[in-house]
Amino acid sequence: MSGILDLLNSDLGKQIVSGVAGSTGNDTSKTGSALTMALPVLMKAMERNASSPEGAAGLMGALTGKHDGSILNNLSGLFEGGVDESVKQDGAGILGHILGSKQQGVEQVISQKSGLDASSVGNILKVAAPILMGVLGKQKQEQNISNSGDLTGLLGGLLGGSSANNDQSFLEKILDADGDGSVIDDVAGMVLGGNKSKGGLGGMLGGLFGK
Repeated sequence: MSGILDLLNSDLGKQIVSGVAGSTGNDTSKTGSALTMALPVLMKAMERNASSPEGAAGLMGALTGKHDGSILNNLSGLFEGGVDESVKQDGAGILGHILGSKQQGVEQVISQKSGLDASSVGNILKVAAPILMGVLGKQKQEQNISNSGDLTGLLGGLLGGSSANNDQSFLEKILDADGDGSVIDDVAGMVLGGNKSKGGLGGMLGGLFGK
């Protein structure tokens, strides 16, 4: 199955990027950059949470109920006239649950790299989180996933499964961001520096920043 970054390059992904950009009042290409960084980070955070029985049960319940994928059936309705406040509140709850105290640091890193201010990144993430949950809910239905082991497999698959260590440590570093600024230098070095292979998340991010 295709990964989460493949989704962003699909017709559905382009609709999501333009819709999120329009509803948050941000530049489309910068919104795309922010989502390209944010979605794998959110997936990695969910994968971490789902590694505990309680976390897996909670995520399974959410994907069976409220986040069953139906949000994807009417994206034009979702974005038309601005995203409903209840969707953003839902997104804020999802972000708080999966990122916790790391949320501010994650927003700062993505802000620095995408050229958007942190509050804009926060708004983008609030709209993107329920859509990402919808993507997961739809995949769960299509693959008939009913246990936590298969759920973590689904998350790993969307992250690229056997992605390179560099990609994983990039995600870990962002998730460990504590907002003190130093992690941004580390992440910038990982994304922009070195002879990156063009494949995987590292190559994708490197390509985004013209390296």
